[in-house]
Amino acid sequence: MQNLIKQIKGDRAIWAIVTLLAIFSFLPVYSAASNLAYHGGNTSTFSFFIKHFMHLFLGFVIMFGVHKVPYKYFRGLSIVMIPIVFVLLLITMLQGTTIDGANASRWIQIPIVGMSFQTSTLAAVVLMVYVARYLSKIKDREVKFTESILPLWAPIFLILILILPANFSTTAIVFTMIMMLSFVGGYPIKYLLLMVLTGVVALTIFILVAKAFPGVMPNRVDTWISRIENFSNGEDTEADYQIEKAKIAIATGITPLGPGKSIQKNFLPQSSSDFIFAIIIEEYGLFGGVFLLGLYLWLLLRIIVVSHKSDTIFGRLLVLAVGLPIVFQALLNMGVAVELFPVTGQTLPLISSGGTSIWMTCLSIGIILSVSAKREELKEQEDAEDNPLSILSEAI
Repeated sequence: MQNLIKQIKGDRAIWAIVTLLAIFSFLPVYSAASNLAYHGGNTSTFSFFIKHFMHLFLGFVIMFGVHKVPYKYFRGLSIVMIPIVFVLLLITMLQGTTIDGANASRWIQIPIVGMSFQTSTLAAVVLMVYVARYLSKIKDREVKFTESILPLWAPIFLILILILPANFSTTAIVFTMIMMLSFVGGYPIKYLLLMVLTGVVALTIFILVAKAFPGVMPNRVDTWISRIENFSNGEDTEADYQIEKAKIAIATGITPLGPGKSIQKNFLPQSSSDFIFAIIIEEYGLFGGVFLLGLYLWLLLRIIVVSHKSDTIFGRLLVLAVGLPIVFQALLNMGVAVELFPVTGQTLPLISSGGTSIWMTCLSIGIILSVSAKREELKEQEDAEDNPLSILSEAI
């Protein structure tokens, strides 16, 4: 056990935050899973508990393995992975899976294992690393927009176009994060505004084509529009069913019911994933919500610290590229539960049940820890060089 602990490198605070989130997740997931077990027929609540444990266990294995890889290798890996995720997204989209006529092609089945995998989450991580690589490459150089179209914006738009038909929220989040990262990375603001305008025009054209020719390609345009309209109008429709139940759960949290005693989990179809924050408030009250929020804000602080201490431009941008989306997604999930935003379908990182989300979050955390581990290694070398005893021993 001690040998394993010695193998753990990187920012200790991040390790602590991730471990606390993972441990805390078992209580609400086990509680919310009772509803899934009831509707699932022969399945038991404990089976969902074991499944969540296995997802987290594999996630921590991924995180441990990735954090041992020197982060400089992610620069080249991102180039290799771009065409791979493009093919995976294309395969996913061509499956043509629909639910009530809407595009639901988000997952592919992993051969032999028989587990499903959401390709867009992997594509998001790879794309953010790729953008960080490019921005570090052009840092302190005069940027010409025409020179960045093919190496930067072409892969971005090609991948986002493949994600968009089935998952607008992920597309919007990734595009927003890319704009933020590009701004921090020093990409000219005038070009960023041009790309935002291009993105808006492309989205508008896609919606118009989808509405004019609904049978050409399955999409979720009607779902997006109805969610936004219902959110802005405040209408009480069937589409707002989950939001209303989530608000009831949060209101009940004024006098928390206690672990496992949630009532609204029996009415929320996504009680263990998209709306697990509402169940946490209902069972643990304001303390549970503030505790979670505090952990994510602490994670944000550590991400900024690790980025600032990185020894290279690529390391700094890489940490922000994979770290900020985690915190942003967490805040978005909480915002949806309290009706600050329309329903997005985004999970609460490391808390909600679901394999792909946990694995990709752990992958991102592993990359951050790899950057911080390199900084620790350099600091140890500097301390050793400044130590008179080490200098004396070398002289002897």
